[in-house]
Amino acid sequence: MKDKRFYRTFFAMYIVLVFQNVISLSVNLADNIMLGAYSETSLSGVAAVNQIQFIYQQLLMAAGDGMVIFCSQYWGKKQIGPVKKIAATAMHTGLAFALILFLAVSLFPHRAVGLFTTDEAIIAEGVKYLAVIRFTYLFFAVTTILLATLRSVEIVKIAFYLSVSTLVINCCINYVLIYGKFGAPQLGVIGAAIGTLAARIIECAVAVWYVLKKEPNLKMRISDYFHTDRILRKDYYKTTLPMLVVQGLWGLNTAMQTAILGHMTARAIAANSAASNLFLMIKSMAVGASSAASVLIGKTIGEGDMSRVRLYARRLQKMFVMIGLVSGICLFFLRIPVLNLYDLSPETREMANSFLIILSVICVTMSYQMPTNNGIIRGGGNAMFVVRMDLISIWCIVIPLSLIMAFVVEASPVVVVCCLNADQVFKCIPAFLEVNYGNWVKKLTRD
Repeated sequence: MKDKRFYRTFFAMYIVLVFQNVISLSVNLADNIMLGAYSETSLSGVAAVNQIQFIYQQLLMAAGDGMVIFCSQYWGKKQIGPVKKIAATAMHTGLAFALILFLAVSLFPHRAVGLFTTDEAIIAEGVKYLAVIRFTYLFFAVTTILLATLRSVEIVKIAFYLSVSTLVINCCINYVLIYGKFGAPQLGVIGAAIGTLAARIIECAVAVWYVLKKEPNLKMRISDYFHTDRILRKDYYKTTLPMLVVQGLWGLNTAMQTAILGHMTARAIAANSAASNLFLMIKSMAVGASSAASVLIGKTIGEGDMSRVRLYARRLQKMFVMIGLVSGICLFFLRIPVLNLYDLSPETREMANSFLIILSVICVTMSYQMPTNNGIIRGGGNAMFVVRMDLISIWCIVIPLSLIMAFVVEASPVVVVCCLNADQVFKCIPAFLEVNYGNWVKKLTRD
C-alpha cells in the first residue's frame, strides 16, 4: 500500500507540475515565436529583457521553494498555523523583490538591456518591451508565492488551469497587437508586452480568488498575510537565504550566457533565444520532478518515517534517469520542427540547431542532478550542500572557463555553449555521493 501511495502521490503532482511549467513557459515562447516571425531584431530585444525576468523568476522560485521545504514538513505533521505564518513571510519577500526590480529597470532601462548586447537596434527594441513588461513583476510575484503555498499542501491542479488560461489570453492579444490584426495598430514588441501584462493580471486575480475563497486546506485570509512569527521567520530565512543566493546566481549564470554570446555576435543572441526556449520547455520534466520530489520528501520527513525517506530517495533517482533519457530524445527530435517556426537567417538557424544538439545531451545529466540536488537533498533540509556545490561549479569553473573561451581563445559560440553547460554533467557525481552516502535528512519543524 505504501508503494502504491508513493507512485500515486509523486505522479499526481509530477504530471500536473510538468504541464503547468510547460504552459507557463509557453507564454514567453509565444512572444518569441510570434516576434521571431515579425523581426529577428525584435526577437533579440525581447530575449535580452527576458534574461532580467529569468533572474527575477529564480529569486521568486527560491522564496517559494524555501517555503515549500518548511511547509511540506509541517503539512506532514498536520500543523496549519505555522504554514500560514511562513506563507506570509514568503509573500513579503516576493513583493520586496518585485518593488526593487521595478525601480531598477524604471530608472536604468537602457543600461539594463545593454548588459546583454551592444547592438543599439536590439537595445532599442528591448527598452520598448521593458517599458510595459515591468508592470508584470508585481502580479507575477503574488501568483508565484500563492502557487508555491498551494504546492506545499499538495494542491497543484489550479496552477495548470491558470497557466492554460494565461497562454490563451497572451497568444490572442499577441496575434492582434503584434501584427495589427482586426483593425488594431501594429505594435510589434509593445503588443507582445501588452499581451503578457494582461495575461499576468488575470492569472494573479484568479490565484488570489482561489486561495482566499476556494482553497480547502489552509483557508487563508488577507489578514493572515499581515501576521508573521519572529521565530518562524528566522527559521525560514536561515534556510531560504542560501537558496536565494544560489538561485540568483543560477539566474545570473543563465543571463551571462546570453550576455557572453550577445557580445560575441548579434546572431548568437537570436540563436540562443530560439534554442533556449525549447530547452526550457523540455527542462520542465526535470523541474516538475524536482518540485514533486521536494514535497514528497519533505512531507515524509514531517511524518517521521526516516527509513521510508531513504527508500523514496533511491526510487526517485532511478526515475530521474529515465526522465532524463526521455527528455534528451524529445529535445533532439523536436529541434527541427520548432526551429522551422522562426523566421531566422540560415546562419542563425544552423547555430540554433547546433545549440539544441548539445542541449539534448545536457538534458540527460541535468534531469538526474537537478531533481536529486533540489528535490531530494534540498527538499530533505540540506540546502547548504547545494549552495556550496553551485558556488564552486558555476563561479569557480563554468563562468571563468566560458569567459576565457569566448574572449581570450575566441572559440566559436557552439564551444562556449558547451562550456556554459558543463556543470550539468559533472554535478552528477557529488549529487550521487551525497544522496546515497551523505547525511542530508534534516528535520526543520519545531515541536
